[in-house]
Amino acid sequence: MSEQIERDVMEVDVVIVGGGPSGLAAACRLGQLAQESGQELSIVLVEKGSEIGAHIVSGAVMDPKAITELFPNWKELGAPLNVEVTKDEVLFMKNDSKAMEVPAALVPDGLHNDGNYIISLGNLCRWLAEQAEAMGIEVFPGFPAASVIYEDGVVKGIITGDFGVDKEGKQKDGFMPGMELRAKYTLFSEGCRGHLGKELIGKFGLDKDSEVQHYGLGVKEIWEIDPSKHELGKVVHTTGWPLSESKSYGGGGFLYHIEDNQVSLGLITSLSYQNPYVSPFEEMQRWKTHPAIKQVLEGGKRISYGARAVTKGGYQSIPRCHFPGGLLSGCDAGFMNMARIKGSHTAMKSGMLAAETIFASLASGDEGGKDLTQFQDALKSSWLYEELYTARNVSPAITKHGDILGGAMVFVDQKLFKGKLPITLSNPTPDYAKLQEAKNFTPIDYPKPDSVLTFNRLDSVFISNTNHEEDQLCHLQLGDPSLPISVNLPKWAEPAQRYCPAGVYEVVEDEAGARFQINAQNCIHCKTCDIKDPSQNINWVVPEGGGGPNYPNM
Repeated sequence: MSEQIERDVMEVDVVIVGGGPSGLAAACRLGQLAQESGQELSIVLVEKGSEIGAHIVSGAVMDPKAITELFPNWKELGAPLNVEVTKDEVLFMKNDSKAMEVPAALVPDGLHNDGNYIISLGNLCRWLAEQAEAMGIEVFPGFPAASVIYEDGVVKGIITGDFGVDKEGKQKDGFMPGMELRAKYTLFSEGCRGHLGKELIGKFGLDKDSEVQHYGLGVKEIWEIDPSKHELGKVVHTTGWPLSESKSYGGGGFLYHIEDNQVSLGLITSLSYQNPYVSPFEEMQRWKTHPAIKQVLEGGKRISYGARAVTKGGYQSIPRCHFPGGLLSGCDAGFMNMARIKGSHTAMKSGMLAAETIFASLASGDEGGKDLTQFQDALKSSWLYEELYTARNVSPAITKHGDILGGAMVFVDQKLFKGKLPITLSNPTPDYAKLQEAKNFTPIDYPKPDSVLTFNRLDSVFISNTNHEEDQLCHLQLGDPSLPISVNLPKWAEPAQRYCPAGVYEVVEDEAGARFQINAQNCIHCKTCDIKDPSQNINWVVPEGGGGPNYPNM
């Protein structure tokens, strides 16, 4: 249909896809370089959320290294890094009632947070957007990048999504076609499992020399708690129960004390789990019932909810990040450091390096469309690659060998050898392929939510302010609509019902038998279905612009 539509065309120097920390850091760095050189650059950043920050969800404890490089005077400029970490705890949860604090001497250096800040990443992105706009960069929220423009094997820009297409693919009254944004270079910074990034990796074979990417699903809430229980700046991380019970190794919990008597808390479940009855959402609700967490929340009130997949493959899984006409940065490429449970500073640095690479090429008279191979060299000579290299064995050690043995391996690697062991562990099996058949497991009996401490999915989605225009093409595309019932249901008890943290997927029984129902309006854009579906039958594409969650300060 898109080939037959007449579209407006806008030609610019650089298009940036995604208003997260990487894309916005790239925009700001390009703006700085243009101002410093007196050179005019036309730069457009598009973001699928209704506003910058609307789709951003992260813990988040931030290392200020990258933002200090980008804006040395960030404090004077009012960047929202307001809560410096005052105390660190790492808890090993033995079971549903007991926990022990891990002695500081045994905690890997990457989990010590002296000098770091507890932030709202969404609010930081809003601030970065303000800095970018002040430098003349055009920021377009509510404009999803729907497809890539290819010409003769070169990326020439993107096409933004159409508005006003019904469920059958027909134009409604008020139809507005998307725009062609043509650029000399396009930077893709969509975040974890970006749908265009996934396409580009496949089209250009960017991952042929790297291992498969691995993922976790982070489910997060913000609570307002009793002031007497609040310890501003305190950071708590947990390992062990409940994930150890379901053998979902490679994840863990967090609880951060932020401003206004609030805590930010959540659980990251590794998506390499084997049991198809695991529900990451239910695991997070169960995690809150542990006395170590429950005692903080009792008497409080939940005020926000969100979820998002995170990359955790690390150094071994980073693809080649350059191709003719464009670059990948941030979690589109997988620059998360799971050993530190941090990705904001690494995402920003990758965006800044991308900006410097693009600017240097354009400043030399480049007319665009080249394969900027020098970007890979810039990455490899930066502290970003050094940091990820030293953390490379952490995720595969715990994912493959569990909390005890894997944790011991991490201690040796990180504490004794400072990440410089002369071996690199491998984890070559994709997360979706780890899922075993349902016949090998007993269904997990998760406790019924009490709507005080624990909640159900739909009540949670409600406070995420998620909304989609109902009469639009479903953005959750099935390669074969019959597979969920004919294959996934008998073989894996259709795990989409459980891995989705928003109640999007249901198996409905009626007179005609079982049918697969997609409640696309509930989707909070976490991308888990695109990652974990064992048949790899679900393709997540962008819905109409502005759809999805509207997180206020996640």
